[in-house]
Amino acid sequence: MGRGLAGRYVAVVGPADTATGDQLAAATEVGRLLAGAGAVVLTGGLHGVMRAAATGARDAGGTAIGLLPGDDRTAGSPEHAFLLPTGLGELRNGLLVRAADAVVAVGCSWGTLSGIALARRTGVPLVLLDPWDLPGDVGTVVVSPTAAVDTLARDLARDLEG
Repeated sequence: MGRGLAGRYVAVVGPADTATGDQLAAATEVGRLLAGAGAVVLTGGLHGVMRAAATGARDAGGTAIGLLPGDDRTAGSPEHAFLLPTGLGELRNGLLVRAADAVVAVGCSWGTLSGIALARRTGVPLVLLDPWDLPGDVGTVVVSPTAAVDTLARDLARDLEG
C-alpha cells in the first residue's frame, strides 16, 4: 500500500466546524497512512478534518504542513510540524490545491467544496471520502481511508509512468 506516495505532497481537506466523529477518525487514519507511505500532508492548518489529518501524520512520524488563511500562526493547530500564515483568507484553498500532488477530501463543507472544485478543474488527482452528493465525474469516491490512500498511490504512480 502507498507505493508512489513517497516524497509526494497530498492535501487533506474537509470541514473544520461540521466534521462528524467518523470523518475525524477517517481523516486521522488518512493522515497516518499518507505519512506511513512517505507523503507530506498538507492541510488548511486549522481544526476539524485538518487537525485530525495532521494528528495522524504526526503520530506516524510524518510531516504535516498547514497553510493558514489568516496572518496569525498561533491560530493553527499545533499538530502541524509547520504552520504558514498566508493572509489570503479563503483564497488559500487555491494555494493548498495547487501546492499538492493530490487531494483527499474527507467529508464536505462549502470551503471543502471549493478545494474539490479547484482540484477537479486543474486536474489534480482527487479522492473523496464521505462527500456530499456531487456529479459522478468529480473524482473517485471511496469508502475507507485505506482505499483513499491506495487509490491516490495508484493514480500518482500512473502519472510517473505516463
